[in-house]
Amino acid sequence: MTPAPVKINPPAVEESPVFPLKSGQEDFRDHLATADKQGNRKWVYPKQVKGRFYRYRTYASWLLLAIMFSGPFIRINGNPLLLINVVERRFSVLGQIFWPQDMIILAVALLLFFMSIIIFSTAFGRLWCGWTCPQTLLMEMVFRKIEYAIEEDANAQRALDAQPWNGRKIRIKLFKHAIFFALSFIIGNTLLSYIIGTENLFVIITDNPLHHVSGLVFMVLFTGIFYALFARFREQACTFICPYGRFQSAILDENSMVVAYDHKRGETRGPLSRSQTPEMRKEAGTGDCVNCRLCVAVCPTGIDIRNGTQMECVNCTACIDACDFIMDKVKKPRGLIRYASLNTIETGEKQRFTARMGWYTVILSALVCGLAFLLFTRTDVETTMLRAPGALFQKTAEGKIENLYTVKVINKTNRDIPVELKLENLPGNLKLMGAGQIIAPKANLIQASVLIEMDPATLGNANAKLKIGVYSGGKRLKILTTTFIGPRL
Repeated sequence: MTPAPVKINPPAVEESPVFPLKSGQEDFRDHLATADKQGNRKWVYPKQVKGRFYRYRTYASWLLLAIMFSGPFIRINGNPLLLINVVERRFSVLGQIFWPQDMIILAVALLLFFMSIIIFSTAFGRLWCGWTCPQTLLMEMVFRKIEYAIEEDANAQRALDAQPWNGRKIRIKLFKHAIFFALSFIIGNTLLSYIIGTENLFVIITDNPLHHVSGLVFMVLFTGIFYALFARFREQACTFICPYGRFQSAILDENSMVVAYDHKRGETRGPLSRSQTPEMRKEAGTGDCVNCRLCVAVCPTGIDIRNGTQMECVNCTACIDACDFIMDKVKKPRGLIRYASLNTIETGEKQRFTARMGWYTVILSALVCGLAFLLFTRTDVETTMLRAPGALFQKTAEGKIENLYTVKVINKTNRDIPVELKLENLPGNLKLMGAGQIIAPKANLIQASVLIEMDPATLGNANAKLKIGVYSGGKRLKILTTTFIGPRL
């Protein structure tokens, strides 16, 4: 008996020129996948996935998480690998100390970082989100794996949450959330150590808590934030907090590589029947997609990738592994869902370097050159010299004029540096108040008072421009310019 032909219904909604909506598809852009019609949250239970991409991501996560947790303890030239001490306005990047005076370097570095993300995303989409974002790594490769180990796969989790509270459910939930809280404490303290340094963190942990109330408050606050993020908020961090999903619409185009569903090959969807030969499926207009919805079941943000590129998609590749598994089962070629651009799917073109990517690269190159120039011309010692606030000139018993100045010396290295000041353009006497010489301590700031004495005949006017040389070890590091004030003649 010949099977009845597959009936193809007309499109339920207006079709998209890129991904035509077929029978049974919903208009996915008018609502979130994780919210119902009343706006209530629909908890996502992603099915555990296995496959080559998941395996590669696991290896990558081990490396990145090892760097993340060991970063605060790594020292280069005695300085932290990365330190963002906003309180003390001290920053360390790859062992190099930066101060507020180096803000132009940090600003250019940030511009370079964000421009790199734009260029990278233009070519490779949200590869960052799926493979290197700390939120994705920790959620999918740490907390989710622990949840699978304790509560088992998605169906078991769903059944456990649906059943009434009993002794077994309480034990499982308490055990899971205790581990989640402990991990959140470790993650929170790791983040705190990137801000205040490991030395200060150990002091807070070991010393009397009453001596470090503010540090303890931040420690508890960070722990609570990470616990809420990974135990409850989860994919909503990507949907509501992170701006990248909305930002991608401005940087992705038809040539950007994304996780995409090959609708030309997959549509029209239809379940696989043992009595239906490949030729019969082709005659009926049925594509390779068997509508198993496994790609939806494994998605950690609850979307259907077959609807096209969506804000919630973080390119985690779970749907690729799931679809490849099904294609192997039904003896079809892999790649129904794969890394591809829209042009690749629509026209069969290869990935190409676009004009927009070229302009982005030019801007990126200019920023790299600017950053390199700032780094190579950066001095080890930063010196500023200003007139002491509220101080007027003084006349000595010998008839000379004195001005008082405040000198600040910032040592950006990990060694103590002696600093000497000399008048360069006019004769006079420069005295260091209260000390024989200035010794700038390593990775720190020192402030001193300097008294400059000059003969009125040398001034020639009420004010004079002074040039003061900053020397260390006989080598002139910098020329400072300031004003010397005297009486009007």
